[in-house]
Amino acid sequence: MLINRSDSSYENQRVGIFVDVQNLYHSAKNLYHGRVNYRELIKYLVGSRQLIRAVAYVVSSETAAGETSFFEALEKSGLELRSKELQIYPDGLRKADWDVGMAVDAIRMASFLDVVVLVTGDGDFMPLIDYLKWGMGRFVEVAAFRRSASAKIQEAADRFVNIEEIPRIIIKK
Repeated sequence: MLINRSDSSYENQRVGIFVDVQNLYHSAKNLYHGRVNYRELIKYLVGSRQLIRAVAYVVSSETAAGETSFFEALEKSGLELRSKELQIYPDGLRKADWDVGMAVDAIRMASFLDVVVLVTGDGDFMPLIDYLKWGMGRFVEVAAFRRSASAKIQEAADRFVNIEEIPRIIIKK
């Protein structure tokens, strides 16, 4: 089901946006050698509806150059940041996973939202989409780069937004 953004019947929808920054960052970098214009992304995803919260999930590390300015840019574009430290294990394995935190936040906030927008192509979010749709009766939209998004997550969403098709979304380096 596609939303006609000029249809005034959708203006009262309360929208929450949950952004998997790592997923988007790497997709934009690897597919387009660029970065995402988050301000335009939020504007496009909300349309004429009412934005309640927009949360970005980021991973910080002490060694990443430019990380602070990137996080500040995310906040300036209207995103509330949730941050966690990169875990480095004794064997050198690095882990930075926000999937559970993002899912818990989406479920917690779903009670005061009409639409949950998951900005990720990660197929691990399938159980969350199913629960939000069938367990809570919420409309679930997924926004991701089609070429790097799980086919299952694209099909499961009530609406899939291919980020590649949004004007002014990719900023070339």
